Amino acid sequence: MDKVYNDTAKILKVLSDPKRLRIVDMLSCGELCACELLEAFHITQPTLSHDMKQLVNLKLVNFRREGKNVYYCLNQSTLNNLQKTLDIMFSDKPDCICHKILNNGREGDSNCDCCCDDESESDCGCESDRDCSCGTK
Repeated sequence: MDKVYNDTAKILKVLSDPKRLRIVDMLSCGELCACELLEAFHITQPTLSHDMKQLVNLKLVNFRREGKNVYYCLNQSTLNNLQKTLDIMFSDKPDCICHKILNNGREGDSNCDCCCDDESESDCGCESDRDCSCGTK
């Protein structure tokens, strides 16, 4: 899972630049020539090349050359994988890292999100009913 976290962090770091996010948004409409992107952003060609290299290196964007022009389009496969990864990270699941941390590193599923070791204990250790999510209070 560490590789997934590292790979996702690299992608999110590249996408954290507002200009690159706007480029991805523009490319969501379809393939664009570098000249169209340059015109839209009023930036120099070296600046655009740097941004596009970042997106291409992480396989977020594909490119093709036609004569002197370079055309860019989104790599839907990579973006779909990113979306799936984020959906998984943002949802509760039986093997979620939070369960391992809350269970003091013990493997296994626990429905209790509070501080008790055993859901069947009558005194789970929570200070109030409001803090208790295991249902023992």
